[in-house]
Amino acid sequence: MIKDNLWLNPDMLAMASKLVAAYVSNNRVSVTKLPGLIGTVHAALNGIASGTAAGGASVPAEEIEKPTAAQIRKLIRSDGLVSFIDGKTYQTLKRHLTKHGLDPQSYRARFGLPADYPVTSTAYSEKRSALAKQIGLGRPGRLAA
Repeated sequence: MIKDNLWLNPDMLAMASKLVAAYVSNNRVSVTKLPGLIGTVHAALNGIASGTAAGGASVPAEEIEKPTAAQIRKLIRSDGLVSFIDGKTYQTLKRHLTKHGLDPQSYRARFGLPADYPVTSTAYSEKRSALAKQIGLGRPGRLAA
């Protein structure tokens, strides 16, 4: 029995496009690696449809491109830090990293960032510092009043 071409099946094509779009929207994939990703998804779906899918998928664990120094500098802004995970801007990365099961050290290691990479924006740090000074933190007891 000869199977129909799976790419001509509209349901299979829709499923493959949704899988690739979801993966690419949450992970950094270079343009040169995109055809390989599409081929891997195609092969996996063909294997599932024909019943010959292997137990372990051959999709590698998240391959993440390490950012260049220029990219790192560009993503550190005074008003917020751009996350390498989802590309959104945050005043502080700590809660965001915790939601993804990371701490600042593992985040830096995962993306090849320097050890002194900030986890809070400079504007946020300055605002908190000014507030602390205004309420008297850091001054000796009787001078604070």
